[in-house]
Amino acid sequence: MYSPPLSSTNRSDSKERINTTSSSQLRLYQIWQGRNRFYLGGRLVFGPDIRALFLTLFLILVPVALFCAFVSRGLVNAFPHQFGYIIVAISLVFSVIIVVLLLLTSGTDPGIVPRNAHPPDADDECETSSISTSCLGSQTGPVSLPPMKNVTVNGIVVKVKYCKTCMLYRPPRCSHCSICDNCIERFDHHCPWVGQCIGKRNYRYFFMFVSSTNLLSLYVFAFCWINLKKIMEAQHCNIWSAFLKSPASGVLIMYTFVVSWFLGGLTAFHLYLIITNQTTYENYRYRYERKMNPFNLGCARNFKEIFFTSMPSSRVNFRAHVKVDRSSSFNTSSYLGGATTNSDMHKMKNFDVEVGRRQAVDADECKDIDNRIRSVGGGVDRCER
Repeated sequence: MYSPPLSSTNRSDSKERINTTSSSQLRLYQIWQGRNRFYLGGRLVFGPDIRALFLTLFLILVPVALFCAFVSRGLVNAFPHQFGYIIVAISLVFSVIIVVLLLLTSGTDPGIVPRNAHPPDADDECETSSISTSCLGSQTGPVSLPPMKNVTVNGIVVKVKYCKTCMLYRPPRCSHCSICDNCIERFDHHCPWVGQCIGKRNYRYFFMFVSSTNLLSLYVFAFCWINLKKIMEAQHCNIWSAFLKSPASGVLIMYTFVVSWFLGGLTAFHLYLIITNQTTYENYRYRYERKMNPFNLGCARNFKEIFFTSMPSSRVNFRAHVKVDRSSSFNTSSYLGGATTNSDMHKMKNFDVEVGRRQAVDADECKDIDNRIRSVGGGVDRCER
């Protein structure tokens, strides 16, 4: 029986169907091996403990709401020419700015260093490393990478460590965060209040968030006292009676007093770190106690480096398409340098066997299609003769 010839379009569709069974395209953030949480299609990069962000918002917005709901009434009545409304408006604007800075701090890539798919070449690393004896290993064993190597920063030799998780030598001032499971450029610390690492790309936002929150706390603290003073003058009473007439003012005074001490000390500490060009991690480890800091460029240039330089672009394009080959044992964990357990390896092995069988069946079907095309093609030639 004569069968109509298969068109090239049907043939290409069949091959495409075979290819799609063995590979698929995902975005990088969907297979990222760190513990980050991504939103808006990978545009927002949060830490694993995002619930801390809601706690911080609660601790900021609830006192402001109490201030506007209860304390502002006395201020509006006490000050002429609607100056009291301006006081309340300033507190609201302050709150909006702080919330934006908090989201920028928590939802920005802090400076994640992309992982390597494979360890660096041991021969090249041994040539550049001063610790050559650790590269030799045993006479019969494989060549191993040194745990450290030396790099020069502003004429000063600095040691950098090898990260086994990310399979790379960390850049200077880079450290691996055990909470986020990422190497972070200019790692400062992991802040539990924002639920994110503080690094090269979000340190500016973090400092502005801390200092702005401290200013808002002092602002509320001062005007709560002013409100109590106005009550004392109007009612001709003592301070305790004024507290009873405006309990919200008393509660906010105690709350903002504690918060101002904490945030004020934190702001002063980070000002010191900015002026001396240190990080919290470096200061905690006393790295520059007895030797020169190679990153210290002077007070003015250190300040400029943090606040008046362009924001470096992210080194990881989390929205980039990544082709994941499911037909081979080269899986996403090995691609991104992640570790796998025995159960994971067993599952992947079963998956690879199943996909291999499916590919074999699809390959036989494709071969039959090719034979049919050749036979039909020959029949058509005889008919034309």
